[in-house]
Amino acid sequence: MEKYGVNEIREKFLSFFESKGCLRLDSFSLVPKNDASLLLINSGMAPMKPWFTGAETPPRKRVATCQKCIRTPDIENVGKTARHGTFFEMLGNFSFGDYFKKEAIAWAWEFLTKEMGIPVEDLWITVYEEDDEAKDIWINDIGVAPERVVKMGKKDNFWEHGTGPCGPCSEIHVDRGEKSGCGKPDCKLGCDCDRFMEVWNLVFTQFDKDEDGNYNRLPNPNIDTGMGLERLAAVVQNVNNLFEVDTVTNIMTKISEFAGIKYHDDENKDISLRVITDHIRSTVMMVSDGVIPSNEGRGYVLRRLLRRAARHGKLLNVKDSFLYKVADTVIDESAQGYPELAEKRDYIKKIIKIEEERFAATIDNGLSILNEYIEKAKSEGKTLLGGSEAFKLNDTYGFPIDLTLEICAEKGLEVDVDGYKTELEKQKTTARAARKDGSSWDADESFVFDNAQATVFDGYDKLELEAEAVGIAAEGEVCAAAVAGQKGMLVTDKTPFYAEMGGQSGDIGSVWKNGEKVAKVLNTTKNGDGIYLHEVEITGDISCGDKVEMKVCKKNRMAVSRNHSATHLLHKALKETLGSHVAQAGSLVTAKHLRFDFSHFEAMTQAELSEVEAKVNTAILSAMPITVQELPIDEAKKLGATAQFGEKYGDVVRVVTMGDYSVEFCGGTHLTNTAEAGLFKLISEGGVAAGTRRIEAVTGEGVLEYIKQNDELIARTAAALKTNLLGEIDKKAEAIVNESKETARKLESLNAKLAGGKADDVMANAKDINGVKLAVGRADGLSVPDLRTMGDKLKESMDCGVAVLASLTDGKLMFLATATKSAVEKGVHAGNIIKEITKLAGGSGGGKPDMAQGGGKDPAKADEALAAVDALVTAQVK
Repeated sequence: MEKYGVNEIREKFLSFFESKGCLRLDSFSLVPKNDASLLLINSGMAPMKPWFTGAETPPRKRVATCQKCIRTPDIENVGKTARHGTFFEMLGNFSFGDYFKKEAIAWAWEFLTKEMGIPVEDLWITVYEEDDEAKDIWINDIGVAPERVVKMGKKDNFWEHGTGPCGPCSEIHVDRGEKSGCGKPDCKLGCDCDRFMEVWNLVFTQFDKDEDGNYNRLPNPNIDTGMGLERLAAVVQNVNNLFEVDTVTNIMTKISEFAGIKYHDDENKDISLRVITDHIRSTVMMVSDGVIPSNEGRGYVLRRLLRRAARHGKLLNVKDSFLYKVADTVIDESAQGYPELAEKRDYIKKIIKIEEERFAATIDNGLSILNEYIEKAKSEGKTLLGGSEAFKLNDTYGFPIDLTLEICAEKGLEVDVDGYKTELEKQKTTARAARKDGSSWDADESFVFDNAQATVFDGYDKLELEAEAVGIAAEGEVCAAAVAGQKGMLVTDKTPFYAEMGGQSGDIGSVWKNGEKVAKVLNTTKNGDGIYLHEVEITGDISCGDKVEMKVCKKNRMAVSRNHSATHLLHKALKETLGSHVAQAGSLVTAKHLRFDFSHFEAMTQAELSEVEAKVNTAILSAMPITVQELPIDEAKKLGATAQFGEKYGDVVRVVTMGDYSVEFCGGTHLTNTAEAGLFKLISEGGVAAGTRRIEAVTGEGVLEYIKQNDELIARTAAALKTNLLGEIDKKAEAIVNESKETARKLESLNAKLAGGKADDVMANAKDINGVKLAVGRADGLSVPDLRTMGDKLKESMDCGVAVLASLTDGKLMFLATATKSAVEKGVHAGNIIKEITKLAGGSGGGKPDMAQGGGKDPAKADEALAAVDALVTAQVK
């Protein structure tokens, strides 16, 4: 067997499946696209979910990939053994309703035995215990010895995740010989030791599991296979684990050079070598795919991996920053498969270096303090580090809680995590109180910009202007400059960007320098010192003192202004419709929609809602001019101007007037004419607190989107109702409902007749046990209510007797027992009968002496359970 390298194996796999008609795709990004269920891509099929579910059409029905994957549930175990890792590459070939088991099995066998040269005698196969089709293919078509094809249960060889597509799988294992085994005489396939290594999992997605647990055959089954590239390389290269395959070993060797040590010389140092090797691989791949270190989400995963690796570098006595240098080796080893790594080399190294240096500034001091805490706890005979100490380490010294947990565990101490969370919540409460005065940027961070004065806002009548950068904060720290890929805050001496306040969202847009876009503005806020904070995503280099051009997104500003002007019209329309008691109680204005809270004592009627909507649209279509003027507050009040909720006003106020319809104090941005709002559509009305109602609405393009969505809904409904006449879908729906009711009535009548007929059949076979008539039988297909009806009919036909019934309906097994009063007096107990027979069917149940029911989990045991009733009743009426 030739010892191919990782890069050769990857290429051989993809080329092999190209020869089988598969489309070769590049690895998808580690950052999921339109999938909120995943933080990071963790399998080969994960990015292809829309293709498997049919939500999207795949580029070809046959596809092959080598997918970058990251899994972090057991991050604490990485390094402790050679089995665990966070990053791996998953080879996979897929079929979307095209080839199936025969081809998938034959090609897997061909690739492993012919392309990789793995000896046939080293391979073992597992199949799902009920999948005789796969077993026959392996034995009869491929020629695998029957004793090497092992049937396994659902736990091992059936893939499913809740409801939806699922199916049996077949795994290919490599026998690595007695040298890799546990030495036990009964060591065989399925043993927990390292002798039998699973290398390839072939999933045959042939079922669709419904809510009732039924497995329905898919008309077009799929193939989803996964084979760990590093695992296969370990087999082909005849090494023990992923850390010893060529590309990974080369990375570890580079780390060993920085540390001046060798792998396998010291187990504790080996742990650190494995941690750093694994984590730097994950780090390079994540940064390449656009993930930036942060305190939440996938950014936190990256920060945790980087800092954990840096901490283990300290344990190996590596004094200076080195991870960004090791990144060169990771890139060199993987660039053949992922050429974008080489293209982004400088960017990847810069991000790693910045985070590594930032952590270096805190780790030494944090470690020293933590060691003092640990020594003190031990000297006092404690086994628990207090939550307040753990919080202080994190809050004051920037020492991550996960590192505190890990280090304490190494020293034999636990950490009061609940106490830590309590202290953290106290801090958040304090921060929230401080933010009411506008003293900080967000939930976690505030900044002091030494050279910044109150920003001059000049954006009511212009959307672009030149300014000077006077303050920068990147990745949580105030700094003199920022580079592409970082996120943070930009402060300029003046700005056209409106800051979030008065219920209006902040402007978005861009920042330019010398004709190049250097930052994307994601939001704009204002602190208590009057400084405008532009939340930015840096796309170029920017430094304090740079002359920049600030450009507000015109489309977004216009959409926000439409919704803001519409809130003024809405406020007036509500007063006219509901009464003068209506007062604004809060608002939110964004580009997508508006939200308006107001005082009112009851839910609005449909007629009132229609009236308000009509009044606002009339005002819009009247094309009233919107004027803005600054006036002394007393003069403004004489005009009848309405103050906005929660706002504080000085001696001079800004007044927004819309024709002769609305006059309000307002510091926000507005249209110049009501007609620019387009149209207004109420979306919802509801209560948010006692005496406070809330309306949500859209304007302009938001109305067009609303109409589009409703048109699509109507079209889908018409299609489902099988009618082309959209104006008649209500009549069609009503007819179907009436038809359904009539069908249900007929079905109920039919089931009653069937139950009566089955009751007669059961009674015909009843027997007498010591003066008690016993009627036992099956009534498959009956619902629980119909089963009870049948039981009542049987009981009514007996003077002294008991009836026990079983029904298998829609995959659910139910048992019911009912007894006459006289039978109960002779010792019959229906509840005890049900309790015992449901156990035999893997379920449970019980009830009263005269009536009981229960369920079974194993339908195959239904007859066996009923057969036990005779003995149970005999024992009860002795």
